[in-house]
Amino acid sequence: MFESVFDVDPDSTEEELRIQVERLERMKSAAAAAQARATALWRSKRRAAETATGVPAARRGRGLACEVALARHDSPVRGGTHLGLASALVEEMPHTLAALECGALSEWRATLIVRESACLRVEHRRELDAELCADVSRLDGWGDKCVVAEAKAIAARLDVEAVVARSAKAAKDRCVTVRPAPDTMTYVTALLPVAQGVAVYAALKRAADTTFDDRSRGQIMADTLVERVTGRPAEQPVPVTLNLVLADTTLAGDDDAPGWLADYGPIPAGFARTLTGRAAADTAVKTMLRRLYRHPRSGQLVAMESQARIFPKGLATFLDLRDRTCRTPYCDAPIRQHDHARPAHRGGSTSALNGLGECEACNYTKEAPGWAVTTTDADGAHTAEFRTPTGAVYRSTAPPLPGPPTRTVSVIECGLSIDLVRFDAA
Repeated sequence: MFESVFDVDPDSTEEELRIQVERLERMKSAAAAAQARATALWRSKRRAAETATGVPAARRGRGLACEVALARHDSPVRGGTHLGLASALVEEMPHTLAALECGALSEWRATLIVRESACLRVEHRRELDAELCADVSRLDGWGDKCVVAEAKAIAARLDVEAVVARSAKAAKDRCVTVRPAPDTMTYVTALLPVAQGVAVYAALKRAADTTFDDRSRGQIMADTLVERVTGRPAEQPVPVTLNLVLADTTLAGDDDAPGWLADYGPIPAGFARTLTGRAAADTAVKTMLRRLYRHPRSGQLVAMESQARIFPKGLATFLDLRDRTCRTPYCDAPIRQHDHARPAHRGGSTSALNGLGECEACNYTKEAPGWAVTTTDADGAHTAEFRTPTGAVYRSTAPPLPGPPTRTVSVIECGLSIDLVRFDAA
């Protein structure tokens, strides 16, 4: 019976396929509601168990968001969102939960409602919940923007001071992020208070209105942004540190294996050679070449040439290049801290084998009671095993260095890799 629900009959009519798609969408919402109930109950049981064992109130539930994320194969940040959503739906917003359960809301739209009501007191949040979702027929045909607009309007009517205070607090969350875009492009996003954001855009727009050449309006605005932030014309290399990793054979043009650019990801060989060539040709830009050594079988980083024997700085750079992003499974956050898999106070060594690149949240999470992390290095493959308080085990393996496929190993290469694989602090 279970399999038949997900079987797709190739002889189905279009109407039957549409009905099946609708039914599956309702099942997804119902599954999300069940996940919320299970997550909220998990949180309740964890807190009760920690209360019984005398864990201080401020530390109860620490690490649970990361466990939820791992169980859902998601990042720890999203785990916190899932945990907060579950708690709000089950404990404070029963009508929104019911709308999710019957398929009137998707999980994302339920999340939007919870998000927009987060600034309200519990009693006001329940009023919003009843007004917005008690009659699920009102939600028919609503898109994301309509759901957000209605939730915001109700929240402002119930407690305008809380909404204003939330807006004032939001300025503290201002930040700049970067993420890859297709064709070796990137999105640089700035989250700013509205006045500053509008001012930045107006300044770039003014530059485009007063510049007349063969560039498009968008190109002028983008080039102006680069020039004003870096202090150099957009077509010139920028004197900042870019960790670009590529094989020596790729640099020499003997193969076209992709390179790896930190905070971006894989880049084509031709683009990597162009980037390094321009930097080397510019006398105003300091360039440095550092040799990295990869294992002949796994292709992972096992050692690197150090410009100076300084620890932990040298080891930290090694971990950054080896791990690339946080080593917690499913977490792709930037590395912010370098820590011991086995804590130093429990005898863990300061070494490449025991070292991990972690984001701040994951580093603190694995210090919570019941967590254990171990590392192994088999044939040059550095693997970290994370064991949660409920006994689940998740693994992450460091990615191989960019370059052509590893060659058949000779005896000399084996000896070399063994000599280099230990990278301990002095």
